Amino acid sequence: MKIDLHSHTHFSDGQLSPTELLQRAHTMQVDVLAITDHDTVAGLDEAHAYQQTQKRALTIIDGVEISTAWHGFDIHIVGLNIDRQCPDFQAFLSAQAKRRRERAEKIAEKLSKCGFEGVLEKAVRLAGPGQITRAHFARVLVNQFGVSSMDNAFKKYLGKGKRAAVKAVWPEMAEAIEAITRAGGQAVLAHPAHYDMTTKWLRRLVTDFAEARGHAIEAACPGMAANKQTVIRELAHEHQLLASAGSDFHFPSRWTELGRNLGLASELTPIWHNWSQLSFDKEAL
Repeated sequence: MKIDLHSHTHFSDGQLSPTELLQRAHTMQVDVLAITDHDTVAGLDEAHAYQQTQKRALTIIDGVEISTAWHGFDIHIVGLNIDRQCPDFQAFLSAQAKRRRERAEKIAEKLSKCGFEGVLEKAVRLAGPGQITRAHFARVLVNQFGVSSMDNAFKKYLGKGKRAAVKAVWPEMAEAIEAITRAGGQAVLAHPAHYDMTTKWLRRLVTDFAEARGHAIEAACPGMAANKQTVIRELAHEHQLLASAGSDFHFPSRWTELGRNLGLASELTPIWHNWSQLSFDKEAL
Protein backbone atom coordinates (compact mmCIF):
# COMPACT_ATOMS: atom_id res chain seq x y z
CA MET A 1 0.00 0.00 0.00
CA LYS A 2 1.53 3.33 -1.10
CA ILE A 3 0.50 6.56 0.63
CA ASP A 4 1.88 9.97 -0.41
CA LEU A 5 0.48 13.00 1.39
CA HIS A 6 2.42 15.86 -0.21
CA SER A 7 2.34 16.68 -3.93
CA HIS A 8 1.96 19.63 -6.26
CA THR A 9 0.40 20.46 -9.62
CA HIS A 10 0.78 23.36 -12.02
CA PHE A 11 -1.78 25.22 -9.92
CA SER A 12 1.24 26.13 -7.78
CA ASP A 13 4.88 25.28 -8.52
CA GLY A 14 4.44 21.74 -9.85
CA GLN A 15 4.86 21.08 -13.55
CA LEU A 16 2.05 18.55 -14.11
CA SER A 17 -1.66 19.20 -14.41
CA PRO A 18 -3.90 17.50 -11.83
CA THR A 19 -4.82 14.94 -14.50
CA GLU A 20 -1.17 14.27 -15.31
CA LEU A 21 -0.34 13.99 -11.61
CA LEU A 22 -3.08 11.38 -11.18
CA GLN A 23 -1.82 9.50 -14.23
CA ARG A 24 1.66 9.47 -12.68
CA ALA A 25 0.23 8.27 -9.37
CA HIS A 26 -1.49 5.36 -11.11
CA THR A 27 1.72 4.47 -12.94
CA MET A 28 3.64 4.47 -9.64
CA GLN A 29 0.91 2.34 -8.00
CA VAL A 30 0.08 4.98 -5.39
CA ASP A 31 -3.09 4.14 -3.47
CA VAL A 32 -3.64 7.33 -1.46
CA LEU A 33 -2.52 10.75 -2.73
CA ALA A 34 -2.88 14.18 -1.15
CA ILE A 35 -2.70 17.11 -3.55
CA THR A 36 -1.24 20.01 -1.56
CA ASP A 37 -0.65 23.00 -3.79
CA HIS A 38 0.74 26.18 -2.28
CA ASP A 39 -2.05 28.33 -0.87
CA THR A 40 -4.69 27.07 -3.30
CA VAL A 41 -7.17 24.23 -3.74
CA ALA A 42 -7.93 25.10 -7.35
CA GLY A 43 -6.63 21.83 -8.79
CA LEU A 44 -8.75 19.49 -6.70
CA ASP A 45 -11.94 19.55 -8.79
CA GLU A 46 -10.05 18.44 -11.91
CA ALA A 47 -8.28 15.69 -9.96
CA HIS A 48 -11.53 14.25 -8.58
CA ALA A 49 -13.24 14.48 -11.98
CA TYR A 50 -10.39 12.57 -13.65
CA GLN A 51 -10.28 9.87 -10.97
CA GLN A 52 -13.99 9.20 -11.44
CA THR A 53 -13.18 8.04 -14.98
CA GLN A 54 -10.59 5.51 -13.80
CA LYS A 55 -11.05 1.82 -13.05
CA ARG A 56 -8.06 1.58 -10.72
CA ALA A 57 -8.89 2.75 -7.20
CA LEU A 58 -7.02 5.73 -5.80
CA THR A 59 -8.10 7.84 -2.83
CA ILE A 60 -7.53 11.57 -3.26
CA ILE A 61 -7.01 13.54 -0.05
CA ASP A 62 -8.01 17.19 -0.37
CA GLY A 63 -5.05 19.22 0.81
CA VAL A 64 -3.12 22.47 0.69
CA GLU A 65 0.32 23.75 1.71
CA ILE A 66 0.24 27.10 3.48
CA SER A 67 3.20 29.46 3.75
CA THR A 68 3.68 30.98 7.20
CA ALA A 69 6.18 33.10 9.10
CA TRP A 70 7.99 31.98 12.26
CA HIS A 71 10.96 33.86 13.77
CA GLY A 72 12.23 34.94 10.37
CA PHE A 73 11.79 31.51 8.76
CA ASP A 74 9.30 30.62 6.04
CA ILE A 75 7.54 27.56 7.47
CA HIS A 76 5.12 25.45 5.45
CA ILE A 77 2.05 23.86 6.98
CA VAL A 78 0.24 21.14 5.05
CA GLY A 79 -3.49 20.83 5.59
CA LEU A 80 -5.05 17.41 4.97
CA ASN A 81 -8.71 16.43 4.62
CA ILE A 82 -9.80 20.05 4.41
CA ASP A 83 -13.24 21.17 3.31
CA ARG A 84 -12.14 23.02 0.18
CA GLN A 85 -15.49 24.80 -0.05
CA CYS A 86 -15.41 26.21 3.49
CA PRO A 87 -16.11 29.99 3.08
CA ASP A 88 -13.73 31.04 5.87
CA PHE A 89 -10.95 28.93 4.40
CA GLN A 90 -11.57 30.32 0.92
CA ALA A 91 -11.24 33.82 2.36
CA PHE A 92 -7.98 32.84 4.05
CA LEU A 93 -6.60 31.51 0.75
CA SER A 94 -7.70 34.67 -1.07
CA ALA A 95 -5.62 36.71 1.37
CA GLN A 96 -2.66 34.40 0.68
CA ALA A 97 -3.09 34.90 -3.07
CA LYS A 98 -2.99 38.67 -2.59
CA ARG A 99 0.23 38.36 -0.59
CA ARG A 100 1.75 36.24 -3.35
CA ARG A 101 0.82 38.74 -6.03
CA GLU A 102 2.29 41.64 -4.05
CA ARG A 103 5.51 39.70 -3.51
CA ALA A 104 5.69 38.79 -7.21
CA GLU A 105 5.41 42.44 -8.20
CA LYS A 106 8.30 43.36 -5.90
CA ILE A 107 10.42 40.46 -7.22
CA ALA A 108 9.77 41.63 -10.78
CA GLU A 109 10.87 45.17 -9.89
CA LYS A 110 14.17 43.87 -8.52
CA LEU A 111 14.75 41.57 -11.48
CA SER A 112 14.12 44.50 -13.81
CA LYS A 113 16.97 46.35 -12.09
CA CYS A 114 19.10 43.27 -12.78
CA GLY A 115 18.39 43.63 -16.49
CA PHE A 116 15.49 41.19 -16.83
CA GLU A 117 12.60 43.08 -18.39
CA GLY A 118 8.99 41.91 -18.56
CA VAL A 119 9.49 39.01 -16.16
CA LEU A 120 6.22 39.51 -14.27
CA GLU A 121 4.08 39.08 -17.36
CA LYS A 122 6.12 36.05 -18.41
CA ALA A 123 5.90 34.47 -14.94
CA VAL A 124 2.16 35.11 -14.72
CA ARG A 125 1.67 33.53 -18.13
CA LEU A 126 3.76 30.54 -17.07
CA ALA A 127 1.76 30.14 -13.84
CA GLY A 128 -1.50 30.13 -15.83
CA PRO A 129 -4.48 29.60 -13.53
CA GLY A 130 -2.29 28.75 -10.56
CA GLN A 131 -0.49 30.65 -7.82
CA ILE A 132 2.63 32.52 -8.90
CA THR A 133 5.75 31.40 -7.04
CA ARG A 134 9.48 32.08 -7.12
CA ALA A 135 9.85 28.89 -9.14
CA HIS A 136 7.96 30.52 -12.01
CA PHE A 137 10.41 33.42 -12.02
CA ALA A 138 13.30 30.96 -11.94
CA ARG A 139 11.90 29.08 -14.93
CA VAL A 140 11.52 32.36 -16.85
CA LEU A 141 15.15 33.24 -16.13
CA VAL A 142 16.28 29.82 -17.35
CA ASN A 143 14.01 29.52 -20.38
CA GLN A 144 14.13 33.07 -21.67
CA PHE A 145 17.15 34.86 -20.23
CA GLY A 146 19.93 32.28 -20.40
CA VAL A 147 20.41 31.55 -16.69
CA SER A 148 22.03 28.12 -16.65
CA SER A 149 19.72 26.32 -14.20
CA MET A 150 16.89 26.70 -11.71
CA ASP A 151 19.42 26.21 -8.93
CA ASN A 152 21.57 29.07 -10.23
CA ALA A 153 18.50 31.29 -10.59
CA PHE A 154 17.98 30.96 -6.85
CA LYS A 155 21.67 31.14 -5.97
CA LYS A 156 22.22 34.34 -7.95
CA TYR A 157 18.90 36.17 -7.79
CA LEU A 158 15.93 34.66 -5.94
CA GLY A 159 17.37 32.96 -2.87
CA LYS A 160 17.52 34.45 0.60
CA GLY A 161 19.70 37.55 0.64
CA LYS A 162 20.17 37.61 -3.13
CA ARG A 163 19.60 40.56 -5.49
CA ALA A 164 15.93 39.88 -6.24
CA ALA A 165 14.96 38.32 -2.93
CA VAL A 166 11.77 39.64 -1.35
CA LYS A 167 10.67 38.62 2.11
CA ALA A 168 7.02 37.63 1.98
CA VAL A 169 4.59 38.85 4.63
CA TRP A 170 3.05 35.52 5.57
CA PRO A 171 0.61 34.88 8.44
CA GLU A 172 1.78 33.41 11.71
CA MET A 173 1.99 29.63 11.94
CA ALA A 174 -0.79 29.49 14.54
CA GLU A 175 -3.15 31.37 12.20
CA ALA A 176 -2.64 28.79 9.45
CA ILE A 177 -3.18 25.91 11.87
CA GLU A 178 -6.42 27.50 13.07
CA ALA A 179 -7.62 28.05 9.48
CA ILE A 180 -6.94 24.42 8.58
CA THR A 181 -8.65 23.14 11.72
CA ARG A 182 -11.73 25.32 11.15
CA ALA A 183 -11.95 23.84 7.64
CA GLY A 184 -12.17 20.38 9.20
CA GLY A 185 -8.57 19.43 8.37
CA GLN A 186 -5.43 18.32 10.13
CA ALA A 187 -2.33 20.55 10.19
CA VAL A 188 1.03 18.94 9.38
CA LEU A 189 4.46 20.50 9.82
CA ALA A 190 5.93 20.02 6.33
CA HIS A 191 9.47 18.74 5.60
CA PRO A 192 10.90 19.72 9.02
CA ALA A 193 14.38 18.45 8.15
CA HIS A 194 14.70 20.76 5.15
CA TYR A 195 14.64 24.11 6.95
CA ASP A 196 17.99 25.84 7.30
CA MET A 197 18.07 25.77 11.09
CA THR A 198 19.95 24.09 13.90
CA THR A 199 18.52 21.18 15.87
CA LYS A 200 17.94 23.58 18.76
CA TRP A 201 15.75 25.78 16.56
CA LEU A 202 14.00 22.74 15.09
CA ARG A 203 13.05 21.63 18.60
CA ARG A 204 11.72 25.11 19.31
CA LEU A 205 9.74 25.09 16.04
CA VAL A 206 8.08 21.76 16.81
CA THR A 207 7.30 22.89 20.36
CA ASP A 208 5.56 26.02 19.07
CA PHE A 209 3.75 24.01 16.38
CA ALA A 210 2.42 21.58 18.99
CA GLU A 211 1.42 24.38 21.36
CA ALA A 212 -0.54 25.96 18.49
CA ARG A 213 -2.46 22.66 18.29
CA GLY A 214 -0.84 21.30 15.16
CA HIS A 215 -1.71 17.67 14.54
CA ALA A 216 1.21 15.93 12.83
CA ILE A 217 4.75 16.16 11.52
CA GLU A 218 6.17 14.84 8.24
CA ALA A 219 8.39 12.04 9.48
CA ALA A 220 9.07 10.50 6.06
CA CYS A 221 10.18 12.57 3.08
CA PRO A 222 12.95 12.28 0.48
CA GLY A 223 16.52 13.13 1.38
CA MET A 224 16.09 13.12 5.15
CA ALA A 225 19.36 12.28 6.92
CA ALA A 226 19.32 9.46 9.48
CA ASN A 227 20.17 11.78 12.38
CA LYS A 228 17.30 14.11 11.47
CA GLN A 229 14.93 11.13 11.26
CA THR A 230 15.90 10.24 14.82
CA VAL A 231 15.32 13.78 16.08
CA ILE A 232 11.94 14.01 14.36
CA ARG A 233 10.80 10.67 15.81
CA GLU A 234 11.82 11.90 19.26
CA LEU A 235 9.94 15.16 18.78
CA ALA A 236 6.84 13.37 17.54
CA HIS A 237 6.81 11.25 20.70
CA GLU A 238 7.59 14.17 22.99
CA HIS A 239 4.74 16.29 21.68
CA GLN A 240 2.33 13.45 20.90
CA LEU A 241 2.19 14.32 17.22
CA LEU A 242 0.92 12.01 14.53
CA ALA A 243 3.26 11.13 11.65
CA SER A 244 2.75 11.97 7.99
CA ALA A 245 4.65 10.94 4.88
CA GLY A 246 5.04 12.85 1.63
CA SER A 247 7.35 13.10 -1.35
CA ASP A 248 6.79 16.86 -1.93
CA PHE A 249 6.53 15.85 -5.59
CA HIS A 250 6.72 18.64 -8.20
CA PHE A 251 7.81 16.80 -11.36
CA PRO A 252 9.44 13.48 -12.26
CA SER A 253 13.12 13.41 -11.33
CA ARG A 254 15.73 11.04 -9.99
CA TRP A 255 15.52 12.68 -6.56
CA THR A 256 11.80 12.52 -5.86
CA GLU A 257 9.01 10.25 -7.03
CA LEU A 258 5.43 9.71 -5.95
CA GLY A 259 5.18 7.14 -3.17
CA ARG A 260 8.88 6.28 -3.11
CA ASN A 261 10.65 5.51 0.21
CA LEU A 262 7.94 6.91 2.45
CA GLY A 263 7.74 4.24 5.11
CA LEU A 264 7.17 5.35 8.69
CA ALA A 265 8.92 3.95 11.75
CA SER A 266 6.73 1.36 13.46
CA GLU A 267 6.61 3.26 16.75
CA LEU A 268 4.95 6.29 15.15
CA THR A 269 1.19 6.67 14.79
CA PRO A 270 0.27 7.48 11.17
CA ILE A 271 -1.98 10.45 10.60
CA TRP A 272 -4.28 8.21 8.57
CA HIS A 273 -4.79 5.66 11.35
CA ASN A 274 -8.44 6.69 11.85
CA TRP A 275 -9.40 8.10 8.45
CA SER A 276 -12.84 6.77 7.67
CA GLN A 277 -12.45 7.06 3.87
CA LEU A 278 -9.64 4.48 3.84
CA SER A 279 -10.93 0.93 3.77
CA PHE A 280 -7.62 -0.99 3.86
CA ASP A 281 -6.30 -2.89 6.86
CA LYS A 282 -4.49 -0.12 8.76
CA GLU A 283 -3.02 -2.56 11.28
CA ALA A 284 -1.42 -4.57 8.49
CA LEU A 285 -0.02 -1.38 6.94
